[in-house]
Amino acid sequence: MIRKVTKEDEKHFVEVYTLAYKGLEEYAYTSKRDVKLYFRWLLKRDPEGFFTYVAGKPVGFIACDCNWFSVFEGEEVAEIHEIVVHPEWQGKGIGTSLMKKALDYAKERGRKVVELWVGVKNLKAIRFYKKFGFKERGVFGRWLRMTLNL
Repeated sequence: MIRKVTKEDEKHFVEVYTLAYKGLEEYAYTSKRDVKLYFRWLLKRDPEGFFTYVAGKPVGFIACDCNWFSVFEGEEVAEIHEIVVHPEWQGKGIGTSLMKKALDYAKERGRKVVELWVGVKNLKAIRFYKKFGFKERGVFGRWLRMTLNL
């Protein structure tokens, strides 16, 4: 089941985020304090676009910020700040369900472009985004910018 994130989901977000970024720490917040602050920032940015997939407890999260101004696009876009799925739940369609929910939300909010940034070595995530039609738009340091036209 997918629902909006609440403040009470913070503990689960910290757990899922930390486990999902194992081996990719160069792209992640690594202290529990920083992950908590990141969760609170995501919740403030666009609480209506922050979703969790619950299977007994939250096992995946996506943050779709439709209040984001892209300097590259010159307009407000839907910015996917984060998508994480607990490693034990990966490969079961949870990430796909969360992404579909975020894209539907972006369409409801009238956004024409979805933007995200992914670590250049995070090949699994890059393949995942390409399945949805995201296109590579440029590398900036260790980050790859990708966009999808809705």
